[in-house]
Amino acid sequence: MSGAITGGCQCGAVRFRAEGLGRASICHCRMCQKAFGGFYGPLVTAHGLAWTRGRPARFASSNLVSRGFCAACGTPLTYEYEGGTELAIGALDDPERAAPVIQVNPADRLSFFDRLHALPWRQPGESAAADAFMAAVENRQHPDHDTDDWPPAGQGGGAA
Repeated sequence: MSGAITGGCQCGAVRFRAEGLGRASICHCRMCQKAFGGFYGPLVTAHGLAWTRGRPARFASSNLVSRGFCAACGTPLTYEYEGGTELAIGALDDPERAAPVIQVNPADRLSFFDRLHALPWRQPGESAAADAFMAAVENRQHPDHDTDDWPPAGQGGGAA
């Protein structure tokens, strides 16, 4: 994949730019499950990575890998090893540019993973309580594009 890619954490304290992306994957290892707080870790190789606002904190999750994250909001950002850096796909401003092409570490894949697509969907209008909750949500997340300053003056949330 080519062309400049931008992204960052949920609060806006850490932002990055990559000149290109390589192979995108889904990792099922237990360390990725814990690092992402999810069923797997979605990662894509970054080429020409530069930090444009702030820098990630790091945790050495093994003797060979450090994981970068935002110290302010906790967003997972990187998987760093001697051979390079991979970005968390969800941290990209346009995650559609990094569709996974491979799954790795199948031995740790959760047993229900292959059945997730068959779960029922709750559509708007099916639950008054859920609809009311979603209507009350005020999004304080950094937008999916670069900004000069964040958060805007007078708005809570985020860190600069």
